[in-house]
Amino acid sequence: MTTRKLVLMTAFTAIAIAGSIFVSFPAGIARAYPIQHAVNVIAAILLGPLPAVIIAFMTGLVRVLTGTGSLLAFPGGMIGAALAGLLYKQSGKALLAALGEIIGTGIIASLFAVPYAAILMGTTVTAFFFMPPFLVSSISGAAIGVVVALRLQRMPAVKRIQSY
Repeated sequence: MTTRKLVLMTAFTAIAIAGSIFVSFPAGIARAYPIQHAVNVIAAILLGPLPAVIIAFMTGLVRVLTGTGSLLAFPGGMIGAALAGLLYKQSGKALLAALGEIIGTGIIASLFAVPYAAILMGTTVTAFFFMPPFLVSSISGAAIGVVVALRLQRMPAVKRIQSY
């Protein structure tokens, strides 16, 4: 990885962490943090699947260590980032990256969160318990992410970063 990519990954991690503190809204039994999902989509488009997953992991780690997030930040962020990155890499279409974030987080991660929460958090819930708040959060964030990523892609400096 180049120094530019590492610096961008650090900046995206900081944006996701700060965004989780300042931008959230109630989503059923949980809170939605759309900035994490927006960053996932932007990073997947601009940097690729692996950097997007690393950003999601680092964001989750900092949020858990600082008490601003739960252990659910790991599967929620990382699965969505991975699928967003893979779909964008295969198609080159920003909307498919957003769809990957929504399916990865809103559906796959929400189902994965049920046994994960039972094992690591001691919480027993039904199979679709996490799906509504995960979907609300990922849909709103993915929409923001696509708009921002498409705007960023028009900038010459960003095009140079993508070529590394």
